[in-house]
Amino acid sequence: MSALEETITNLPTEPRSDARRGPSPVTRALKFACSVRLGVGLLIALGLACFIGMLVMQQNVDGFDRYFAALTPSQRLVYGYLGLFDIYHSWYFNALLAVLSLNIVLASIDRFPKTWLFASKPNLTVPVRWLRDQAASRTVEFEGDADEIAGRIASEMKASGWKRTSISEKAGKVFVFGESGLWNRFGYLAVHVALLTIFFGGFLTAQLGSTGQMPLAPGETSDLTLDTVVELDQAHQITKQLPFEVYCTDIQQKLIRQAGAITVGNTIDWLTYFQIKDETGTHDAFVQMNKPFDYRGYRFFQASFTPIGRARNITVRLTPEVGGAAEDIVIPRGGSVTLADGKMVRFSEFRGNFSIGPEDQNEDTSAYPNPGAILQVFPPGQPPVTAYAFGPKLANMPVAKKPVAGYSYQLVDFEKASDRHVLAVQRDPGSNVVYVGFIMLFVTLVGVFFFSHQRVWAAIEKSADGKAEVTLAGNTNRNQNGFNDKFRRFVERSQTPVSGGQVE
Repeated sequence: MSALEETITNLPTEPRSDARRGPSPVTRALKFACSVRLGVGLLIALGLACFIGMLVMQQNVDGFDRYFAALTPSQRLVYGYLGLFDIYHSWYFNALLAVLSLNIVLASIDRFPKTWLFASKPNLTVPVRWLRDQAASRTVEFEGDADEIAGRIASEMKASGWKRTSISEKAGKVFVFGESGLWNRFGYLAVHVALLTIFFGGFLTAQLGSTGQMPLAPGETSDLTLDTVVELDQAHQITKQLPFEVYCTDIQQKLIRQAGAITVGNTIDWLTYFQIKDETGTHDAFVQMNKPFDYRGYRFFQASFTPIGRARNITVRLTPEVGGAAEDIVIPRGGSVTLADGKMVRFSEFRGNFSIGPEDQNEDTSAYPNPGAILQVFPPGQPPVTAYAFGPKLANMPVAKKPVAGYSYQLVDFEKASDRHVLAVQRDPGSNVVYVGFIMLFVTLVGVFFFSHQRVWAAIEKSADGKAEVTLAGNTNRNQNGFNDKFRRFVERSQTPVSGGQVE
């Protein structure tokens, strides 16, 4: 080679122009999109949005109308403009979920090749100096042939739980390698899949789900639900039609104190009995406070009740006009009883605060200040007549003692119940998907944090005196203290050392 060629060959090369410029904008954008910093920031933003959703009552929650009416006009306008009354369906909440999902997918793609390379191609032969630098390391002397020692150590590794073992040779040294829990390195993928499953279930519910309320009174049929929608500072109700009809057969309220009012504080449980009618037939259904009912993807559960006092059944004392023993009869709501003389008494109406004239439908009669029942009496072969049965407050009034169809009537007892129950009807197509996601997340986190990936090595070197110097070392990705104890027991069982250091 000529001097000129040597000079040209040895000239320092100029750095490439693209190296001076650094990563391209696309590369930097992708790196940021899959960064942990972005993911944490998005999780914080989602947490704040959920916190706002707890502070601001959502429009599908019972009692929202009263909450909305108590706000100032400026609050209604600002909250409505920002979508705070329905934040879980707002565009920015869905955008946060979408970007976070993209971040999780890109982070998985970015990390997987490195994890796969680390798992599929473990370093079976490593420098002895590196082994001695490990947190769990020990050097001992063994007597015997190197292959025999390697076989004994490999067997002890398997007995200690490191099932995947291999024996190899390099530069005159024999290496024994063992590991366990390799799947733990891929735990992040299972966590990511579980999170994406939860997000997907939430997306299905947000896009395809529906919520509404259905007021039901015994004898009523409905296929409509009511929902509240807020547009800026205006709230109005919309109706949604169900693909089936709901017929209410009975409602019941179990009270703590039978003499008390039908308030929330005095109620143990609300029970609603109804039938669902569709093209497949009639199906009996029942809902109580902690027992919802599911049908065709719709879930029915107790939401509220109207504070108007009614009676599920009444006990009426009939006193004959011509004298004789009084008779007590129990009549269910909407039912009737036939007397011994052939007369039929029907339970027509009940009022918690009885007064002559039309009833005030907006009056709260949950405390039953003046209960009374309206009856229809059907004498044989004659038109029906109206009779009244009053409680103790009006029992001595002339109208209460006036005989009707041969009897006077007194309200002795009654089972309290509200005028109607309000059922919440929710269609949640993503609920099962979310449940599966949370189960996956729980199982995965338990697996990731309660188990670990462990690797151990043994480097066997023949010494001049016919003995073998063996360097044992290992590492783990979690629970270093537990691994140190396990490694110490492994060394002690393998061979009582002649000399060497201690596990650090």
